[in-house]
Amino acid sequence: MTRLIKSFLSGNSLVFTLVFSVGHVMIAASVVYIITGATLFESGLVALIEPSINAVWLYILHNLWKRYNE
Repeated sequence: MTRLIKSFLSGNSLVFTLVFSVGHVMIAASVVYIITGATLFESGLVALIEPSINAVWLYILHNLWKRYNE
């Protein structure tokens, strides 16, 4: 199982970004729901918009990081 996960995640910035994004959306939706009492739709919407923007930033940052640290 560990070998499968390692091969899936090995060096691919897009996969890394997608895994990060899924976790971020789940955490953000939970936080908005718990703190504000918003509906699941509202907290889900906030959780999709903000992390989506962060995901683009993370993808760009990760590619730049790899390029300048090789």
